[in-house]
Amino acid sequence: MPLRVDPPRSFKNLFVGDAAVGRTVAGMFVCSGDAGAAEICAGAGLDYLLIDGEHGPNGLDSILAQLRAIAGYPCVSVVRVPFNDPVLIKQYLDLGAQSLIVPMVDTAESAREAVRAVRYAPRGMRGVGSALARSARWNRVPEYLQRADDFISLIVQVESAEAVRNAAAIAAVDGVDAVFIGPSDLAATMGLLGQQGHPEVVAAVKRTIADVKAAGKIVGVNAFVEADARDYIEAGADFVNVGADVALLARGSEALAAKYITVDEGGRPASY
Repeated sequence: MPLRVDPPRSFKNLFVGDAAVGRTVAGMFVCSGDAGAAEICAGAGLDYLLIDGEHGPNGLDSILAQLRAIAGYPCVSVVRVPFNDPVLIKQYLDLGAQSLIVPMVDTAESAREAVRAVRYAPRGMRGVGSALARSARWNRVPEYLQRADDFISLIVQVESAEAVRNAAAIAAVDGVDAVFIGPSDLAATMGLLGQQGHPEVVAAVKRTIADVKAAGKIVGVNAFVEADARDYIEAGADFVNVGADVALLARGSEALAAKYITVDEGGRPASY
């Protein structure tokens, strides 16, 4: 007789209900596309891992492998889709990605499109394929079609000057569970490319945090610099994305090399 199962926790369960952690939530990107790296990070003790399908070298197969690798650990899996496309969103959901970040959401209408993509008709346009999909554990999740909204968390990414102006309206869209602020792209759209720590960018992030919280929604921000992360937590951020697997590997390997390799004035390794 087949097992009857429920999927694991969704992102919104970190903030509401019996499983809420009761503090600022911390997570990190996993961008390498490697399931082994994802599993190593899954055991680190963070609240969630964000598998990046936008900038990382990820396709459906590698995302599925990482979801399976993380599933044995208590941290929540979140997946960022490449863009706000209902076909891709359908595929990611059917893989079993319950918590999605949709990037480049600049308007309330764009947020509503994302909501429609994650919901079945008549409330949305998600295609019905639960019997074929890991999301419903191949129809082993009781009443999955009727309960799917309970399992899914939709996080929209605000990362432009236009989106900041529309943050309150975006957050107010029914079906948006959380807003994730991306300071890097925001800085670029403000004419401050590569300057996400610029006072004007920081002020825009903090305004967005306040606007989203006033709408009664969860809000978070990407901040790899610890001082920035703590500043945004003080400003009210509910969750902070504090690092990335590839960044940790890059900086850690650089620090290791610096201990043992002498470089010349041009920064090249000196002869042994």
